[in-house]
Amino acid sequence: MLPPEDRLAGARLRRYIKDKLYWVLHAPRQTGKTTFLLDWTRRINAENEAAACYVTIETARGLKEPERAMPSICESIMLHAEWQGIKKPAPTTDIPSDMARDILKNWAKLTGPKPLVVLFDEVDALEGEAMISFLRQLRSGFMSRGVGTFPVSIALVGFHDLKDYITAAKDGVPPSPLSPFNIKADSILLENFSQEAVRNLFKQRTEETGQRITDEAAAYVWEQSQGQPWIVNSLFQRATMRILPEDDYRTVTLEHLENAREQMLLARETHLDSLAVRLRDPAVRGMIEALITGTPDPRLTSGEGFRICLDLGLVRKERGTPVIANPLYKEVLARQLTYSAQDAIPEPEWQWELADGSLDMDSLLREFQNFWREHSEIWEDKMEYTEAFPHLLLMAFLQRVLNGGGGIEREYAAGRGRMDLLVEYKAKKYVIEIKLIHEKQGAEAVKMKGLRQAAAYRDAKAPGAPAYLAVFDRRAAAKEKSWNERLTWNREGGVTVIGC
Repeated sequence: MLPPEDRLAGARLRRYIKDKLYWVLHAPRQTGKTTFLLDWTRRINAENEAAACYVTIETARGLKEPERAMPSICESIMLHAEWQGIKKPAPTTDIPSDMARDILKNWAKLTGPKPLVVLFDEVDALEGEAMISFLRQLRSGFMSRGVGTFPVSIALVGFHDLKDYITAAKDGVPPSPLSPFNIKADSILLENFSQEAVRNLFKQRTEETGQRITDEAAAYVWEQSQGQPWIVNSLFQRATMRILPEDDYRTVTLEHLENAREQMLLARETHLDSLAVRLRDPAVRGMIEALITGTPDPRLTSGEGFRICLDLGLVRKERGTPVIANPLYKEVLARQLTYSAQDAIPEPEWQWELADGSLDMDSLLREFQNFWREHSEIWEDKMEYTEAFPHLLLMAFLQRVLNGGGGIEREYAAGRGRMDLLVEYKAKKYVIEIKLIHEKQGAEAVKMKGLRQAAAYRDAKAPGAPAYLAVFDRRAAAKEKSWNERLTWNREGGVTVIGC
């Protein structure tokens, strides 16, 4: 267990109570928000200077009408007060626009002479008029806040930053510096673990059990997770409780963690599956497709898709460029988007291994060209991610062949104009660069840039490995050519160039 407050960048927790402030805490799902809230509630109550209560309003999810949502919120307040041993309030009105404010006023009277602190979790479960009504009622009680009158401090906690909802609650007027919800000043992000925190987490296990972890394995956990708490814990847990037998406290190695990662992917854990489901959201699709294809777009980070993906923890900025938040998510998204295509690709009957058992990449990619000729035009119409269709179909084809014997490491980010694949099969590596030719682009210029990029990627990741450049001509004029003209195979500058 790591202290959650260490990750609250800029938080002044004691000041929020002392100065009677209302504030927002936001972070993606399963990053430790609820753990922090429950822990801090216990601490406040143990110090006996205030009455603090954790309240989740998850039960109001999907209830857009205040007439249904407000009774649910009041019921949750009463249940949580009773559960945590705080004096339980009751609403004295059945008017939806007053119910939340009324029960909080009554609650503050009951807890006096102690000030009341309420930590509302899952606030973004509320939608539409229910959200607006709830925030308006908090705002109307804010000016009278104090001991015996109204909660002195309220936290609104969820995976969204609530500034958009606050604006809606104020009839479209953006929050001013005097607003009771000064979100810009008091909107706190619960950050991921630092690399040092990841090491400290396993250090606690070493102190308890004597089990150690190699530096290489600990670095791998950080590299795959970038400190995302659920991934860190899941990798450690699988390595120590599933990969190693029960009560086996041998040193955890890189191999144990790599196996744990593969297990997580195959199991399609709920956390990972819930992220993958969001890929069907049109706004999210536009964002992820731009990352896969590397399409430069000056408006990318100002759109709804970027905000949603940022709130979900799917993306982050790296040197000002949007990227997938961590390598594990990168793999989850790629697999999710290629599952259906991979299942529809027939089991290969042609020879794709050389006599020594290594991968015959030339044969594999020539077979892909044949597959592209036969199926691409029909399959493309059935795919949601049409712009990234070439990338996804090639990855699905490779995964179908490599399953059980090899793996693919993927590199993609907005603005790169390409996707890099590092294929590993039986300890041998192969580099594949994917480029698209769009309208108003010259085929020769795209190819030459791709050759430089493929060579640079090979030199950085697998010096001396066979390198391939797959170029997909997406211009309308290309479709007028015969397949014999479109499907090409050449060797240039030590790189095999495959035209599709």
